[in-house]
Amino acid sequence: MLIILLPLFIGIAIIGYMVAKPYVREYKRDKVRSLPFKKEWRKIIQQRMPYFRQMPTDLQLQLKQHIQVFITEKEFVGCNGVNITDEIKITIAAQACLLLLNRKTDYYPKLKTILVYPSAFIKEQNQRSADGTQSTRKISLSGESWDFGKIVLSWQDSLHGAELPNDGHNVVIHEFAHQLDQENGSANGSPILGKDQSYQCWSHIFSKQFEILKRQAATGTPSIFDYYGATEPAEFFAVVSEVFFEKSKQFSLEHPALYKQLTNYYKVDPIHW
Repeated sequence: MLIILLPLFIGIAIIGYMVAKPYVREYKRDKVRSLPFKKEWRKIIQQRMPYFRQMPTDLQLQLKQHIQVFITEKEFVGCNGVNITDEIKITIAAQACLLLLNRKTDYYPKLKTILVYPSAFIKEQNQRSADGTQSTRKISLSGESWDFGKIVLSWQDSLHGAELPNDGHNVVIHEFAHQLDQENGSANGSPILGKDQSYQCWSHIFSKQFEILKRQAATGTPSIFDYYGATEPAEFFAVVSEVFFEKSKQFSLEHPALYKQLTNYYKVDPIHW
């Protein structure tokens, strides 16, 4: 009888574990968020992120709590001689968690590991020419987001992005926007939207602006968005996310419909910071 019932008990235990797992995880996160934020961590944010002091008090508190959970759950790995310090972890986490404010979050659930290089890193990329010939070229990257648990970042560029919050370029925001985009599969420029947003409206506005940027890139017409955003919809979403947080006023004036989509998605309006 015991042998017959054993699979049933195991099945019940597995189901119970799966049902309880989200609640246990959230309980642990609440405990982490309730811990005092270390003074040395706050000093790092104030030194490395100039606009932190301009953020509303409630967002400052949210950001600090998110940082605490983020660095508890994610593994930082130094590459090419990088020694992972609190400065590296807090500076990167603070920028990544800007994208999580004011909304329910599972803290980039696919992401497990952040690989940090001292500066831009080299990657070999395979490519096929029009005649079918395959070749390999080496490219220099400041960041890369994988859809199976890893992000790769240049510390030099991550630091530069934090210290210059108004230039419209931020590699951490860019790569973590990709992570949001990848939560529902491969990155395609359409992340999981809130219940108050329409995928049809999002697609219409983003597609229109994406085509405009493609034409601007082809003709060399100036744009607030980096031409890299014209390569594919996923890159467009990541590029406009950078500009949303770093050049919000100009963005809202030049592209109000697109800006509105992002304020609805990110649940913040950086203009008021």
